[in-house]
Amino acid sequence: MSLYKNQPLKIYNTLTSEKNTFVPLHQGHVGMYVCGPTVYSNVHLGNVRTFMSFDVIYRYLIHLGYNVRYVRNITDAGHLTDDGDIENDRFVKQSRLEKLEPMEIVQKYTVDFHKVLEKFNFLPPNIEPTATGHIIEQIELTQKLIDDGFAYESHGSVYFDVMEYNKRGFNYGELSNRNIEELFANTRDLDGQNEKKNPQDFALWKNASPAHIMRWPSPWGYGFPGWHLECTAMSTKYLGEKFDIHGGGMDLKFPHHECEVAQGKACNGTSPVNYWMHTNMLTMNGQRMSKSTGNYILPMELIEGENNFFEKAFSPNIVRFCFLQAHYRSVLDISNEAMVASEKGYNRLMEAISLIKDLKPSSVSSFDVNAWQQSCYDAMNDDFNTPILIAQLFEITRIINLVNDGKETLTTDDIHIVSKTINDFAFNILGLKNEMSSGNNAEKLSGVVQMLIEMRNEARANKNWSLSDEIRDRLAALEIHLKDGKEGTTFTL
Repeated sequence: MSLYKNQPLKIYNTLTSEKNTFVPLHQGHVGMYVCGPTVYSNVHLGNVRTFMSFDVIYRYLIHLGYNVRYVRNITDAGHLTDDGDIENDRFVKQSRLEKLEPMEIVQKYTVDFHKVLEKFNFLPPNIEPTATGHIIEQIELTQKLIDDGFAYESHGSVYFDVMEYNKRGFNYGELSNRNIEELFANTRDLDGQNEKKNPQDFALWKNASPAHIMRWPSPWGYGFPGWHLECTAMSTKYLGEKFDIHGGGMDLKFPHHECEVAQGKACNGTSPVNYWMHTNMLTMNGQRMSKSTGNYILPMELIEGENNFFEKAFSPNIVRFCFLQAHYRSVLDISNEAMVASEKGYNRLMEAISLIKDLKPSSVSSFDVNAWQQSCYDAMNDDFNTPILIAQLFEITRIINLVNDGKETLTTDDIHIVSKTINDFAFNILGLKNEMSSGNNAEKLSGVVQMLIEMRNEARANKNWSLSDEIRDRLAALEIHLKDGKEGTTFTL
């Protein structure tokens, strides 16, 4: 299916620990499932990085001509921090903290999630199912696992029997390369473990008392589904018992995805996914992002400049460009220096793109445009290597500037190839927007906003606070956010 047959698409498969040539189950079609957010709080930058990686993957598969069904779920029930204590249900804890109904929490943070991803120019998935919308399917799967001897009921809860699964020739731990004996040896004692036959057994359904806010009737009494089960239920419903790609952050590899493999094999006798893909972590200033240490920032705080880590606000475009300069399987570290460098690089790329329409063609080309175009495909066909692709975009930026200065030459046909290829890869695949294009009237907009900033400064000097606030609020309503700093007022879109 690849446009360039001499370089087939290869994907690093966590299951095989190597790059495998991508061959879809059904020619011309791709089924892709990505674990979505648990909507009990604001989406964080690490989530954005993961979903951005799969947004680019989705875009590239579409570019190659595949008919892609992209499913990304919303976890709105049943997410326990462990199987032992139902008081660790994150939705229940957050609803008590904010004094809201659990589904108000779900709605609040689902809306936040969509707003943030829209800022970063994400394509929406084809299907976005919720856990609460598939309780019936999860109950049916649980019953099937009980009937087939892979699960058992205990005190109104149902657990997957890991030892029974392995006795039948399967291998719990194959995805994360863990030995089951080591898993048992390293298992902590948790409240509620006495309900289990084995410490490593995981919950398919949890019993809930009348005091528990989120609960549903089932054959085993009132309760709620286990976190791992929901993804198996929804991926099977919309993509089938076996599909092409399953993705998520590396923190989900174990136990979440490991449990999905076991559930799928136990239910259907076959591995549910051909290619498992995992993104690496995001750090800031060389350290792990953590609320407890204070080394933490939300996406909107970065975009609007409301933080103590970065010297100014950075547009979603610049953040996206920065993120994609690291391979999705590599640790990405963000810092003020990295963001400033990304802004300069992005501006250089967009300035070169603006020159293409005015380039004067020659009778011959001094640069091999076809080889350059091939290198762009080679980069993406090598496990979606966006940093190498961006390096190739900078290479053509250099050539465009040299042609503009009369030091290199391109034919009319080659200029057309450059224009189309850079549009395909920079905008359609990487998902960038050209904030500097004349079509967006960026320069005129900047002038108007600067004029309003001056009017606001004058109003503040005259202590006309109502006019000052009105200018700020009306700009904010248009998603133009002002940031007051020591060096004056700046704005971001």
